[in-house]
Amino acid sequence: MTAHKSELLRLLDSRGYIHQTTDATALDALACTGVVPGYIGFDPTAPSLHVGSLVQIMLLRRLQQAGHKPIVLMGGGTGKIGDPSFKDEARKLLTGDTLDHNVASIRRIFERFLTFGDGPTDAVMLDNAEWLDALQYIPFLRDIGQHFSINRMLSFDSVKLRLDREQSLSFLEFNYMILQAYDFLELSRRAGCRLQMGGSDQWGNIVNGIELARRVDGTEVFGITTPLLTTADGGKMGKTVSGAVWLHEDQLPHYDYWQFWRNTDDRDVGRFLRLFTDLPLDEIARLEALEGAEINAAKKVLADAATTLCRGADAAVEAAETARRTFEEGSAGASLPTIAGPISVVEALVAVGFATSNGEARRKIGEGAVKFDGTAVTEPSQTLNAGRLSLGKKKHALITV
Repeated sequence: MTAHKSELLRLLDSRGYIHQTTDATALDALACTGVVPGYIGFDPTAPSLHVGSLVQIMLLRRLQQAGHKPIVLMGGGTGKIGDPSFKDEARKLLTGDTLDHNVASIRRIFERFLTFGDGPTDAVMLDNAEWLDALQYIPFLRDIGQHFSINRMLSFDSVKLRLDREQSLSFLEFNYMILQAYDFLELSRRAGCRLQMGGSDQWGNIVNGIELARRVDGTEVFGITTPLLTTADGGKMGKTVSGAVWLHEDQLPHYDYWQFWRNTDDRDVGRFLRLFTDLPLDEIARLEALEGAEINAAKKVLADAATTLCRGADAAVEAAETARRTFEEGSAGASLPTIAGPISVVEALVAVGFATSNGEARRKIGEGAVKFDGTAVTEPSQTLNAGRLSLGKKKHALITV
């Protein structure tokens, strides 16, 4: 671990957030002299973000904890295009009304992790539609486009991936990296922003913005990226067999969110406690040293702390009690996913998110993984009335009449 002078870089480094930094020495010195406004961009492609975005949300939280100013940049403008970074195909284009709805919905998530207001270290939420929608094409090409090399843009991994696979990359998407760089320039002008943060796949885009600010305004700005976050078994963080782990409770019940963290691989417990909770590092060291069955206690601490941050303390207590009653007493807790019956077992599995299609539901039944009130379900056509539906040992839902 590098010896940093600033509380900001010491905090980020000690908790495992830093992958790459542009001019770490100069950024460290800047963070010692005053408040550093820093931003991360989020394209509002859905009404909720999922756990895959949580490292970046926590990164803004750490920025504020270290005495600096978080800027949440919503991509109301860039969201109309879509970031091509490491995507196999173009995103579906969204209407302005849909983007506005998603921005308002996503703000509720950030209000749980950050303190918003007018103070020097209070978080603010901005929308790049404010400046991108007003751009005039010819002046933008003349004033900004001249600073970008097509040769270099073609060399970025996010572009090469699509080209190497001979997958279409539209001119619309190709412009995304220029617009993201322009965001950094605008934020440095409008909000005194000196730092952009993001995942490791954003390194090229961040460097573009740093160079653009230097060339156009002579402003020194900085970038930090986080490591690519995968689970110990190589899976993508925030994705499960049942789909995305949404941060909003109206898209994923409290119990399922809590259970996602409870099911963490033993090897990931310490890392996730550092990244996704505010627990002190010495307490985390004690928890991750637990072995055998005792590591389950650390997983419950992780689930409680992560759920409290995202959903509130009441949600965490409710979910933990549901888990205790479900697994320790064999009864059904109140916060399990619930649907009305009578309903076919196939429809029920899809409705509660245990399967993404009728075909997948039938396969799970055929594999003997589905039970109703403790008895294996063998017929996909079986109708369920009141009782408990289970998939494996860890997924449960209630059928009510």
